[in-house]
Amino acid sequence: MVDTTVENERARNGLQPYLEKESLASFFLGISSGFPFALIAATLTTRLAQDGIEKSTITAFSLAFLVYNLKFLWAWIVDGVKLPIIGRLGQRVSWMLVLGLFVIAAVVNLALADPKSDIIWTATCAVLVGVAGASFDIVIDAYRIETLKPYQLGTGSGMSQYGWRIGAAAAGGVALVVASRFGWEAAYIACAGFALPAMLTALILGEPERRKVVIEKRSLIDSWRAITGPFAEFFKRKGAFLVLLFILVHKIGDTLANLTFRLLFDDLGFSNDEIAIYDIGVGFWALIVGVFVGGVVYSKLGLKRSVLIALILMGISNLSFALLAAAGHSNIGMASAIGFENFASGYGGVVVVAYFSALCDLRFTAAQYALISAGASVVGRFLTGTTAGALIEHFGYTNFYILTTILALPGIVLFWWMMRSGLVDAAMGTAGEIGEGDARSDP
Repeated sequence: MVDTTVENERARNGLQPYLEKESLASFFLGISSGFPFALIAATLTTRLAQDGIEKSTITAFSLAFLVYNLKFLWAWIVDGVKLPIIGRLGQRVSWMLVLGLFVIAAVVNLALADPKSDIIWTATCAVLVGVAGASFDIVIDAYRIETLKPYQLGTGSGMSQYGWRIGAAAAGGVALVVASRFGWEAAYIACAGFALPAMLTALILGEPERRKVVIEKRSLIDSWRAITGPFAEFFKRKGAFLVLLFILVHKIGDTLANLTFRLLFDDLGFSNDEIAIYDIGVGFWALIVGVFVGGVVYSKLGLKRSVLIALILMGISNLSFALLAAAGHSNIGMASAIGFENFASGYGGVVVVAYFSALCDLRFTAAQYALISAGASVVGRFLTGTTAGALIEHFGYTNFYILTTILALPGIVLFWWMMRSGLVDAAMGTAGEIGEGDARSDP
């Protein structure tokens, strides 16, 4: 027993957890999760800007992301509805395949849209990609959480963030390079293949073990519980409403800023190749470092303290873009701003995603994580779509990014208070408890 404990401790503190099959699976799941988001975020923003679409219209397209914030409304289907025929492969595997095909079809559909001739249809196609991507995320997140053991939540979240950023950056880079040579239609069609890693991962690993232990039902009453149970269980926990408030406000400033970066780059006169080099080259390596540091800090300081550090870093990262906006077209400035933002996002992505994963009850993983992840950015996305363009035009980029930094303060203060009062531990779900390790414990 002692030898096993020592061996497990060494594994947790070294590189081995990053090489375990569950963590590697999280990496490939992340690749497929990240690319639809990128195609209707920075990539579509660049496409619309180059087509001469007004800023207010471009930022309004971010409302397409609101479907990600509504995915909890249909997430129960992934938990509670068994697909005919293909369902024999397993609940998670079958939905992974079906929703992966849905994403591919939606991306190809957006590829064929022409913003200059029909902006309304382009917006409709973008929303459809959002619906497909959000639905794909539901099963990807559930598969990841149920595959990882509690002690792997930090490294697994880190590998997922590696994959997400690589998928998003690679899709964005491929789209820019292909678009410059063959047009945007070919660019989007080429990116549709990024759905395959998650589909193949599910086929190779099969149904998650933790799901097999927890779920063994399907009656009419159970189907109704699949709809209402996730919400009822969550809100019965001590401090649930404060946890939900934190989820809603913690990322307002970060989300508001992130969805406007490409507008800043375009207005400062950066070319597609420059954006690809700095956003993907510098940003990618900064992310790699940030994710690795996040995994190390998580193992050394535990969940609570590592999350608090992440909130502070993500809040102040927006100041680097205020400095870039003030400096003007500067390659060093762009590289520095992107580097710091990606480091903070990489670090924060590991520990915050680990925390949100640990909040889930394993009986309702898909529905609860959909609710949590949707709430994490809904306010920021709504504000981006309704006010970001107007705020930038009224205040200018520099003051706008200073404002987004100030908006990060409520989330930092609230989480600090939740730590001090014990609500972080009290509201933890079974995903952070069942299996090897306990996410509530500090090292």
